[in-house]
Amino acid sequence: MNVEGLKEFQTQTKVYLEKIPWNYSWYYSAMSLIESQSEDRQSEENMGEENTVGNSKFKAKERCGNNQHPNRQRREQVRYLQANSRELNSTFGYPNNTIKTSRYSVFNFLPLNLFEQFQRLANAYFLILLFLQLIPQISSLAWYTTVIPLMVVLSITAVKDAIDDMKRHQNDNQVNNRYVLVVMNGRIKEDKWMNIQVGDIIKLKNNQSVTADMLLLSSSEPCGLTYIETAELDGETNLKVKQAISVTSDLEDNLGLLSAFDGKVRCESPNNKLDKFTGILNYKGKNYILDHDKLLLRGCIIRNTDWCYGLVIYTGPDTKLMQNCGKSTFKRTHMDHLLNVLVLWIFLFLGSMCFILAIGHGIWENKKGYYFQDFLPWKEYVSSSVVSAVLIFWSYFIILNTMVPISLYVSVEIIRLGNSYYINWDRKMFCAPKNTPAQARTTTLNEELGQVKYVFSDKTGTLTQNIMIFNKCSINGIFYVKPLPSLCSVSLPTGGVYDKHGQRVEVSEETEKVDFSYNKLADPKFSFYDKTLVEAVKKGDRWVHLFFLSLSLCHTVMSEEKVEGKLMYQAQSPDEGALVTAARNFGFVFRSRTSETIVVVEMGETKVYQLLAILDFNNVRKRMSVIVRTPEDRVMLFCKGADTILCRRLHPSCRSLRDVTMEHLDDFAVEGLRTLMVAYRELDNAFYQAWSKKHSEACLSLENREDKMSDVYEEIEKDLMLLGATAIEDKLQDGVPETITTLNKAKIKMWVLTGDKQETAVNIAYACNIFEDEMDGMFIVEGKNDETVRQELRSARVKMKPESLLESDPVNTYLTTKPHMPFRVPEEVPNGNYGLIINGYSLAYALEGNLELELLRTACMCKGVICCRMTPLQKAQVVELVKRYKKVVTLAIGDGANDVSMIKAAHIGVGISGQEGMQAMLNSDYAFSQFHYLQRLLLVHGRWSYNRMCKFLSYFFYKNFAFTLVHFWYAFFSGFSAQTVYDTWFITFYNLVYTSLPVLGLSLFDQDVNETWSLRFPELYDPGQHNLYFNKKEFVKCLVRGIYSSFVLFFIPMRTIHNSVRSDGKEISDYQSFSLIVQTALLCVVTTQIALDTTYWTVISHIFTWGSLGFYFCILIFLYSDGLCLTFPNVFQFLGVARNTLNLPQMWLIIILSVVLCILPVIGYQFLKPLFWPVNVDKIMDRIHLCTRPPLPPPTRTKLKHASARRSAYAFSHKQGFGALITSGKTMKDRVFKKNSFPFKK
Repeated sequence: MNVEGLKEFQTQTKVYLEKIPWNYSWYYSAMSLIESQSEDRQSEENMGEENTVGNSKFKAKERCGNNQHPNRQRREQVRYLQANSRELNSTFGYPNNTIKTSRYSVFNFLPLNLFEQFQRLANAYFLILLFLQLIPQISSLAWYTTVIPLMVVLSITAVKDAIDDMKRHQNDNQVNNRYVLVVMNGRIKEDKWMNIQVGDIIKLKNNQSVTADMLLLSSSEPCGLTYIETAELDGETNLKVKQAISVTSDLEDNLGLLSAFDGKVRCESPNNKLDKFTGILNYKGKNYILDHDKLLLRGCIIRNTDWCYGLVIYTGPDTKLMQNCGKSTFKRTHMDHLLNVLVLWIFLFLGSMCFILAIGHGIWENKKGYYFQDFLPWKEYVSSSVVSAVLIFWSYFIILNTMVPISLYVSVEIIRLGNSYYINWDRKMFCAPKNTPAQARTTTLNEELGQVKYVFSDKTGTLTQNIMIFNKCSINGIFYVKPLPSLCSVSLPTGGVYDKHGQRVEVSEETEKVDFSYNKLADPKFSFYDKTLVEAVKKGDRWVHLFFLSLSLCHTVMSEEKVEGKLMYQAQSPDEGALVTAARNFGFVFRSRTSETIVVVEMGETKVYQLLAILDFNNVRKRMSVIVRTPEDRVMLFCKGADTILCRRLHPSCRSLRDVTMEHLDDFAVEGLRTLMVAYRELDNAFYQAWSKKHSEACLSLENREDKMSDVYEEIEKDLMLLGATAIEDKLQDGVPETITTLNKAKIKMWVLTGDKQETAVNIAYACNIFEDEMDGMFIVEGKNDETVRQELRSARVKMKPESLLESDPVNTYLTTKPHMPFRVPEEVPNGNYGLIINGYSLAYALEGNLELELLRTACMCKGVICCRMTPLQKAQVVELVKRYKKVVTLAIGDGANDVSMIKAAHIGVGISGQEGMQAMLNSDYAFSQFHYLQRLLLVHGRWSYNRMCKFLSYFFYKNFAFTLVHFWYAFFSGFSAQTVYDTWFITFYNLVYTSLPVLGLSLFDQDVNETWSLRFPELYDPGQHNLYFNKKEFVKCLVRGIYSSFVLFFIPMRTIHNSVRSDGKEISDYQSFSLIVQTALLCVVTTQIALDTTYWTVISHIFTWGSLGFYFCILIFLYSDGLCLTFPNVFQFLGVARNTLNLPQMWLIIILSVVLCILPVIGYQFLKPLFWPVNVDKIMDRIHLCTRPPLPPPTRTKLKHASARRSAYAFSHKQGFGALITSGKTMKDRVFKKNSFPFKK
């Protein structure tokens, strides 16, 4: 395009922008039509992937829009761009490809961080207090008593926040500074990711991450095909295929043509729908429809494709990956919210005391002080006792400010930071194979880990490794991989081996495997332990050969052989890859294919099968078949699929074999294996020819094409001869079943939220012990409208708890009387163990306002819940639903970008880091490599953190109440004059120095039981879920204890030294001596109290506890020394008091008496409480204390066969195979044969 043409085009574009709503109304209609057609097709298939039904469609789009850039959110209803035209595209204000997950910058850190810190009521309170202390008329304490602690608190918190954000900046810079190849002016230029702009054409190579969301233009593969792995987005490692439109695929890698490409794209605005995209490409005067199959999303990885070119559509924050990340929110714990409430209570209590003391001062001044003005003159600004009382109110407000301790928050931050480092340093949460430690990516949620009630988990990549292993099989009624007299070990689904006596033997490098050396094309990674199956293959067993021949032919896998003998399979699902690999190792090697042939190496002999038809897999058929012509000119149909489907299509002569095989399938199901039944049928040539004609007619039909093809498939897929069944292990993450069993014992409920199919998700749920065969019932919600969904949910509740539908039910009563008020749904106990399964389509209705409580009440009564075919938005909505109506702590764990919204929505987000992608980890609060580390995170670190925090808060409030309320009692003996009991320096150092280390030692090192007992008795986790150890009731107990202790600490010294004299006859009842005695007794009491609270003593604990008390006496002697007091008499005024008072026997008598009177009630309560008011935890602790030997490891759970309703273990990963792609011939072109020109290929 020349310069004049470009200017003219830009002018037209501006006009276009101004008139979008009118000039392009046809485009919106087209876009809506395309999207609605796509949704109709999906709803017909019951996929339930689109969370848009009725009004929820508009709401979903509105929510998606909230993630967009605020300046463009209102105006960008459609995106317009032109290839290779940065000047034009820049006029639209699209962002560059920079991503930002950090919260602060150099310029906004200080104001933004201070703003966040002063949102804490205590910090704001002390800031106000500081201003009050600067007013001389009311200031009763020096200003530095508040400034120093406040500066320390703000500084420590700011440094911690800065360190956390620096890590985010480092991660962002690492991603933004990656390099990619860009086509610029006929040449390839290397540039950073962050510099990529909308409209650029970039080149990607094999195994390279996709830089931005881009339209696929061309690739090295036939017909513009590109294979991608979407692990970063959804955790799935199986390959997916994308295809460029034909008009751009012809550009290939011609830099001249690519640089001259000036296609114009109109598409939808940025949104978070990973599986949706609609647009139109205008090129050379023609329009081409664009859809999701032509879009490469940021985060995908190019696989098995040498190179590809793409046109950048969305960049940076507009990419679907970042749109799914949602908005970063600052998470606060339930304890933080409780502290804010308690601080308000303390404010009210503080105000009440100040009011009482102010009234007392007014009365005293009116009755006594007024007549003693010659001795106690009023200040010039005091005109009456009322004015004096008002001023005294604020004076006492300053004196009693330690009721809200400023060091509380800095201590909390230090405790959280320390407990976070324990997680980072835990070697038992370190994954050696991946060299990945556990990470506490936030330091603010540790105690919340000890209160989790609901865990929401992704499936693929989180519970499973997405690795399928051929584990067992049944062929012609013979169950292979079983204990044999000659073979003492046998492979089992857990990866273990059991000998003939049933004893478990761990599989190791020494365990003898089947030798596949006879097969030069065998996969060296494949492991098998039963030699009898190999012997049957070598002996030429007809049924075994036919079984593996079926597995090597009946699939849509594509092979790649760049080096002779090195086969690589490209499977759309790992299930198919596992089956074809198994057949390969047992001597039936799928070597290559064309659109018309399949080459198989059978026991070393190459054979070519003519591919006549592929009857592809889909979710309705639940099976796939291939029809081939053998080298012997026989027409054979091979079929594999769900047992529930194939059993109805077997020949009557297979009845006895079917019964035996079904028993084997039941065994597979109990062990949690994924099963497929395998069958075949030999076709008469004339019958096949007649059927082929019907098949061709159905393929060419324009009306009801899919229905007609289904009828044709039914006609030939019958009278099948059963060959056997396969059992594939969907390899779980290590220790997943045991972890979930342990979490269930801790009363933690497990919900699986997955985008996978129902059969697959349910099968994994059984394998993981989320569901059990012993359960009293299983409810499946699959309604197509709100009324059906409501009926299904209520039917489930009728069975679980019939009274929950009565009008007298408390929840129903509340909803009837106050339907719009905020409401917490209480825990409801069902009459048994039940499970719930609901798909995404039904969930869209259930999440509507009038049904969400029905869903919540039903789901929360179930032992386990499986939500399948969910969108990322629905995952977040389910988590938000539980958060909104249940007063519980939620945790979400996932591994892909589609889990990020769920991770951010939950109170605690956990990311699984490793090969499945980094998006979940980067947006999580905690990250590790294996799911089974979750039990250690919750039951050990979480429980310890919660217990330590509760002990800390109870003790902290107690010691400050005891410290502060002494002033209250002293006011009645000092004419309510706002005089302090303690020395000013003691007030300054009490929380920051004298009592800080003991409470930190308790909060960082204390353990009620060790980690082994914590895991052995998950029931110990229960108090945290109900927040029993620190709540409003416990706070009131602390207040009562503090009032009592302050009473003792004031009146015992006062009455003891009243009118007392030393041995030399001098009085000791002076103010300074009294002050020293009271503060020393106070420190001794609180130190003894923390010693009683400590259950796990270490050397550091002893140093912190007793060392702090000794340090107090050292500081005391220093501050009251002659030299310091004589040098600075206005600052240090207690000259010689320590020397004169510490040698008095009355002082030590007072300290002993005060300690005994303050501690004795606490000891009595702790002794009597387990006897008269025991809880389950007390009983468990008694059992632990009575044990004289270390605990045994938890028993390994074994699944026993029992009489129960049969369930099918059928599961298959993908939605639809590559069948149409293969038979179309698009995967082949001339150069393919040049690459694979080995002699046996045909």
